[in-house]
Amino acid sequence: MLKLRILQMAVVAGVLAAASPCGAAGMTRETVSAMLAMLPTGQKIDLAGQSLAGLDLNRLDFSGGDLHGADLSNTNLFAAKFQDANLTGANLSHAEMGIANIIHADLTGANLTGAKMFGLVMSTGMQTSRKAAPIFVRANLTGATVVSRLGFADLTGANLSNAHMAADMHNQSMGLMRAEFPSANLAGADLGHALLRFANLTDANLAGADLTQADLIGANLGGADLTGANLSGADLRDAKIASAKGLDSAEGLAPNEAR
Repeated sequence: MLKLRILQMAVVAGVLAAASPCGAAGMTRETVSAMLAMLPTGQKIDLAGQSLAGLDLNRLDFSGGDLHGADLSNTNLFAAKFQDANLTGANLSHAEMGIANIIHADLTGANLTGAKMFGLVMSTGMQTSRKAAPIFVRANLTGATVVSRLGFADLTGANLSNAHMAADMHNQSMGLMRAEFPSANLAGADLGHALLRFANLTDANLAGADLTQADLIGANLGGADLTGANLSGADLRDAKIASAKGLDSAEGLAPNEAR
């Protein structure tokens, strides 16, 4: 058993050496799969600062791994698992993240510009919880497509400008698919020009958020905190906003829109 463990560690060390910054150009799906397969029991993968750009990493399990500062731009991360993973400062721009598992993943300061985030897995059951929610503090989601339930997620100071988070009313045969942020923390977030039609923002913290020119047609803002938020030019037709908090201090809100 000891010899096997030593052999496993030697193989992992060799693979890691081949994937060091000087040899990052040779990183492949097979290399990453081998690294995951050869890890000793209980040890998590360390890909901090590594370049995985453009790789097909669908369905691989990076749970608990250290990927801070890693380059995952233009990667296929469909159904990949990042539960409890450290993705702080990682580059996930234009990544395909359909049904990726991000339970309690830390994406603080991550670059998610143009990423496609459909049906993200946020819990092991039917209900999301604050404990399992991912962290997107100061993350950049400019132009990202988000059709997922991000309940309780921490998006403090995140940039969601020009993000597409609306329900596609042309393809709703399986029910209303949209961005959902119930009880999420979006304090100070930039949502300027974001497409949030029919989005669920119930009880979300939007204090100080920039919602200028945002499309909020039919959105549910019931119980949301809009204290100091900027809604200048926002389209609130058919939006449920009357029960939101802090309307008296929100900027750019016409008197009739608060009813």
